[in-house]
Amino acid sequence: MAPAGPAALPPAWVGGLAGKWPSIGVILVAQFAAMAVWFASAAAASALARSAPLSGFEAALLTSAVQGGFVVGTLASALLGLPDRFDPRRLFMISAITAGIASGALAALPPTGATILGLRFLTGVALAGVYPIGMRLAATWASGDLGLLVGLLVGALTLGSASPHLLAAFTQFDWRLIYIAASGFAIFGGVAILLAGVGPNAPRAARIRPGSVAQAWRNRPLRLTNLGYLGHMWELYAMWTWLAIFLAESFRISGVADGHSLAELVTFAAIAAGALGAWIGGVFADRWGRTTVAIASMAASGACALAIGWLLGAEPWMVSVIAVIWGITIIADSAQFSASIAELSEPDSVGTMLTLQTCAGFLLTLVSIQLVAPITHALGWPAAFSMLAIGPALGCVAMARLRASPDAIRLAGGRR
Repeated sequence: MAPAGPAALPPAWVGGLAGKWPSIGVILVAQFAAMAVWFASAAAASALARSAPLSGFEAALLTSAVQGGFVVGTLASALLGLPDRFDPRRLFMISAITAGIASGALAALPPTGATILGLRFLTGVALAGVYPIGMRLAATWASGDLGLLVGLLVGALTLGSASPHLLAAFTQFDWRLIYIAASGFAIFGGVAILLAGVGPNAPRAARIRPGSVAQAWRNRPLRLTNLGYLGHMWELYAMWTWLAIFLAESFRISGVADGHSLAELVTFAAIAAGALGAWIGGVFADRWGRTTVAIASMAASGACALAIGWLLGAEPWMVSVIAVIWGITIIADSAQFSASIAELSEPDSVGTMLTLQTCAGFLLTLVSIQLVAPITHALGWPAAFSMLAIGPALGCVAMARLRASPDAIRLAGGRR
């Protein structure tokens, strides 16, 4: 069946830029800006380390609160059918502005406490109307290049998540200014999204239905894809949360004069370089296959996780190079799990399967993020980062089994 034309869109959805790439450009800018609030607390915690440091547990809890809110928000959005009932641009706008206001309020409060955690949880709930909705909006413009578009969106998410670390790299910035700047970015992104147009392939939002939820586990190709994604997520957000703290400690030991500023700059470079990895991963997946890219990416990122902990206190340039390579490889496979789910699912359950995959992955990050602190305290950084490598190792096994499955012919036009 041919995609519905623009005339098929609800009247309230008409408007914005008419061209594909101008609209995609707006979506990418808005996504980048809005996602700045995600890791604002991790950057603020690093800035606080200069005066009144948070404990590792407290810093991780601030990020975990966002993860938990995102899981709840994503499920609620799907169950209520929000993308189907409202213009995705307006849903994105409301969500981004809400996340910005919640983050801005943190600047007026002490750095820890129940209220802070509540606001971070609210930020996560709001971001459930940003990242998935931005991806859905970009997909309305897809014309045989869905993998590339998803990769670009993941790259924008990565850059947005990295941006607070760039702010924290400058010692003159108080930790409160990090929250204020991230808040401003999010509100700007919410307003900017209104310039984007809705493409001709606007899909209907799928609700979670009890009869289709079981497919995520009973359907073997979907199960293997989800297991690969879980392995990827086990490592990703824990690395993004803890890298700045590890680098600051490593640079301090190696005698760097302002280890915190350098750690923030390297963390920004490592996470932001993931945008390049997401783009390259999308291009290579279209040429060589989704499982090929996923296995290669997880093998490389897992090797970095195993190596970098042992370099604590080593030459700063060496630690920095490994960190940047880790940042590139850890995200290069991310978009391919979503694309694989879309290609392997029944057409009427793609939305449900993607929602379940996202929610399960972010739920798992709550475990891996919190485990790093006690393992580091008991056994040191090498053990903590080696623990993260377990995820990509198991993910490689899952994707290798998917590659060997006859169903893998449905991936990327027959490229496994």
